[in-house]
Amino acid sequence: MKAFESINKGFNTVFVAGEMSIGIVVPIDDYAVGAPPNMSAHLERVQLVEELGFKALWTRDIPFNVPAFGDVGQTYDPFTYLGFLAGQTSQIALGVSSIALPLHHPVHVAKSAATIDRLSGGRMILGLASGDRPDEYPAMGLDFESRGEQFREAVAYLRAAQESFPRLETSHYGSLNGRVDVLPKAHGHKLPILITGHSRQSLEWNAEYGDGWMYYLRDPKSQQHTITDWRNLVAQHATHDKPFMQAMYVILHPDPDFRPQPIQLGFRTGIHFLNEFLQLLKEAGVNHLAINLRFDTGSTENTLERLAKSVLPNFHHANK
Repeated sequence: MKAFESINKGFNTVFVAGEMSIGIVVPIDDYAVGAPPNMSAHLERVQLVEELGFKALWTRDIPFNVPAFGDVGQTYDPFTYLGFLAGQTSQIALGVSSIALPLHHPVHVAKSAATIDRLSGGRMILGLASGDRPDEYPAMGLDFESRGEQFREAVAYLRAAQESFPRLETSHYGSLNGRVDVLPKAHGHKLPILITGHSRQSLEWNAEYGDGWMYYLRDPKSQQHTITDWRNLVAQHATHDKPFMQAMYVILHPDPDFRPQPIQLGFRTGIHFLNEFLQLLKEAGVNHLAINLRFDTGSTENTLERLAKSVLPNFHHANK
């Protein structure tokens, strides 16, 4: 089994070949469709997540409240928020899933992500996507249909920004002529980049230019085929393997034997089935699972503690 590339503390802790770690999606709260979450206890919950041994926190990039989309995420700007959390935590990886890259100039993404990476001692993981909410593009005067091309150019810009006085020509983002530099640089030799979904690219392109792949919930058998295709393509472009992660919504039922009921991209379930399902995901090749508790209406602290007690010990729990 090939190891993953060593990039930074966050990436190396979250992604271990042959293992599956578990993280939590922010906001760590339940909130209604179309409504903003109550962030009053957000910091205490973030610190509890770290204390309990979860490996990563995942924020999202949702620039506009689009009622048809029905989800405003944590409402806070992901980079500003992660910068704040970097100073309030010490070990947990800080991820964003994912920056809608064509909606931002890549120099700002590069500076913000590298700043968080430096301030946190190398805990930043940068998820990227092409964006799938068409209402956001005209609101920023951007063309929705060309976002695939914009995404490729922006990824190239992010990579070039880690070089010293880089040179790069782009159609959408200007030119780097070798006479200006982008600071700061990442804590390690680069920012770890995970590409979400296909981002309007071929899977082969993603396997070549990403450091990992972030995909959606599928049944374990289908996911295994997806991961096999991914790893076969990675092997054509890299001497090391690249990780695969996914997210899943969970409503944790108080009865540990409660049988699963499907919800949007997840389950209402008891602990026993959850452990069985996560074991199947691990065997399929999933390296990290980001749990979203948005629809869980029980005590958030109690749910986190139950997951930490009954789920985390069964999966990757490397030393902090």
